[in-house]
Amino acid sequence: MTSVQLAEMSNAFVYATMVTLAIAMVAFAASFAAGRRPVAPVVTPVMEGAGGTALLVREEPAESVQPGRRAGNVGMSLTWLATLLLLVGVVLRGVWAGRVPWGNMYEFSITAALGVLAVFLVMSIKRDLRWLGLFVVIPTLLWLGLAVTVLYTEAAQLVPALKSYWLVIHVSAAIVCFGAFTFAAATASLAIARGRVESRQGTTDVMGWAARLPTRERLERLTNVVVAFSFPLWTFAVVAGAIWAENAWGRYWGWDPKETWAFITWVVFAAYLHARSTAGWRGNRASWIAIAGWISFLINYYGVNFFANSLHSYAGV
Repeated sequence: MTSVQLAEMSNAFVYATMVTLAIAMVAFAASFAAGRRPVAPVVTPVMEGAGGTALLVREEPAESVQPGRRAGNVGMSLTWLATLLLLVGVVLRGVWAGRVPWGNMYEFSITAALGVLAVFLVMSIKRDLRWLGLFVVIPTLLWLGLAVTVLYTEAAQLVPALKSYWLVIHVSAAIVCFGAFTFAAATASLAIARGRVESRQGTTDVMGWAARLPTRERLERLTNVVVAFSFPLWTFAVVAGAIWAENAWGRYWGWDPKETWAFITWVVFAAYLHARSTAGWRGNRASWIAIAGWISFLINYYGVNFFANSLHSYAGV
């Protein structure tokens, strides 16, 4: 198979991923719009005494009645399919380039999108996350759209500084963290929205779109679980980057813009974990810190690469 054919196949799989995710988005939207029906009390007559009758009221569990379940299942199945398609597209890109497919912004973007989908699907194995699918698929589609329209570039050989096994170690950790931080930002944003509605109503039995979400407490707990997992991995990625920098440039740390923003991201998520352990900073304050950490990660990738002079600028687009 020629290099041109490999490139065309890789691009075709990426576009197929986008089409599949678009259909999944519609399915998730239908599922989310259906929401959950309020629990209807089931009245069971019970005979009592000499011909007397009493009424025993019993409630079915809320999770047992989900009108959008079928559409949500379709969305989940399509997301699994889209993830497999994107994986093939990324692998073909690497085969075409003759190296790991992380040599420029386009390649990192499609692999980062794969990381977001992978984190979502792994988290969904033991949890019902159909309600979150819409808020994961939409940003993933946007990143893939940006990648194929703005960031696309032909594969090229790596510059000498990138020809190191540390590329695989450092970037693979960063990709997983990108997926985890995006997941956490989504649940943190939804926790803020749900919390505002709950506080206005004074009860968890609220109306509107936020009623289709889990409780704020559950959303905040899910955010904390993901950040607690990804923070040590991000710490490892930063340390691995420093070791790689010493091998490539002869120094561990030089406050290069990308290094600086990597450290800022680390500090923000460390602040989030500290806030979660401090009673006065839980709730919306902690959620806003998690969102700020995700934004700092985006600035590190997009902002620094486009607008700052950095030793990492050779990655280009």
